[in-house]
Amino acid sequence: MGTTAYARGALLLVPAIVSVLSSSPVFAETQKLALSQVVEFSLQNNGDLKSFREEKGIRDAGKVRAGLLANPTLDFEAGTGALTGSSTENSLSLGVSQEFFLAGKRGKRLAVAERELETYRWQVADRERLLREEVKTAFYDVILTEQRIALSDRSIALNRQLLDVTKERLAAGDIPELEMNLVKVELARSEAARIDVEKALNQNQAKLWTLMGLLPDEQPAIGGAFETEISMTKNLVELKQLARKKRPDVKALEAEKTRGEADIALAQAEGIPNLTAGLAFRLETTSMEIGGIEGKDTAYTIGLKLSMPIPVFDRNQAGVQEARAKQSSTDSRLTAATRNAEWEVETAFASFLNAGKVLSLYKSNIIPQLEENLKLTQEAYRLGEVGILSVIQEQKKFFEVSDGYLLALHDHQTALVKLESAVATELSGGAQ
Repeated sequence: MGTTAYARGALLLVPAIVSVLSSSPVFAETQKLALSQVVEFSLQNNGDLKSFREEKGIRDAGKVRAGLLANPTLDFEAGTGALTGSSTENSLSLGVSQEFFLAGKRGKRLAVAERELETYRWQVADRERLLREEVKTAFYDVILTEQRIALSDRSIALNRQLLDVTKERLAAGDIPELEMNLVKVELARSEAARIDVEKALNQNQAKLWTLMGLLPDEQPAIGGAFETEISMTKNLVELKQLARKKRPDVKALEAEKTRGEADIALAQAEGIPNLTAGLAFRLETTSMEIGGIEGKDTAYTIGLKLSMPIPVFDRNQAGVQEARAKQSSTDSRLTAATRNAEWEVETAFASFLNAGKVLSLYKSNIIPQLEENLKLTQEAYRLGEVGILSVIQEQKKFFEVSDGYLLALHDHQTALVKLESAVATELSGGAQ
């Protein structure tokens, strides 16, 4: 009687365990944020990204400054002969001068400022790309730990069920007390494992909330799952071509290279001095004595003054040399960045393919075979050919492999995230 009851209880383990992989984590009855919503929210509220976006005002101010003309100069001069005994002799001069940029300096400065602004825009896009990758990875880390908690809950439930069966058999005198104690140990182990997974979930959630820019008391529910089938329609050559066209860090260096050309043109123009033109009004009073009669004479003059430094020693040779050195440095960094982007794509693509192979092995060979082994063990126990340890070992193995399967799903999904970030393109369509 006791053996039959235990056999029926043990056979119930099979459908319950098989259902683990298809079960989904339990969430609170609140609106769940999908991955796209989490990413969009992060792009709008991440503290570091928001701070960097605010720097656009600095670039805009630089462009405004580059387009401004030099302020005119007001000159005022007054003189008197009172201190030299000629109190009747006085002079007054009032003038205005203006510096004029030659060699198109103003336009060249505007070109440099515009290239600087373009470089900044690509830098913002690159930070968004990296944040998008980090947020997606953190999102799937949370999904993994949530599904591990669901797996732990199922393990606890099955161990408790097994414990009830052993209690019945022990009461019937079919098994020694040691078998029930072994099941109690397995139950305690599964409960401790769940505590560890809960700790990991809290850590992963905290990381995701930080990336999203949430306040400490804001903890929204998220909803998502791993894709079990991810098809890749592009080959490695196509992915590298996409990276060269789409990567914002490469685009930023290309914009910086064009800025280097504008810097050289400006530095060469700075070698030509500016012209300063001034217009002055002068009033001068003098006195003279003729035949004992003193008379005063007042003269009014208007003068034009042109001045320009003579570029004998300094023709901005140092500025031109510095601009060319910066452009050479940018060329080297652009070459290195393009090469690194291709290597990153190649590495990410290889990781994606390898993760897909591992996942395929789990789905086609490991999981089905493990289920078959568990069924055979259960049947052998029913026939009295194996003991409780065999059941415990097979159950433990099943949950360990099930956890490995979840990890394989996670690795495959995050490998796709890494590949999409390396290519700077959503491979399902659209640029990042």
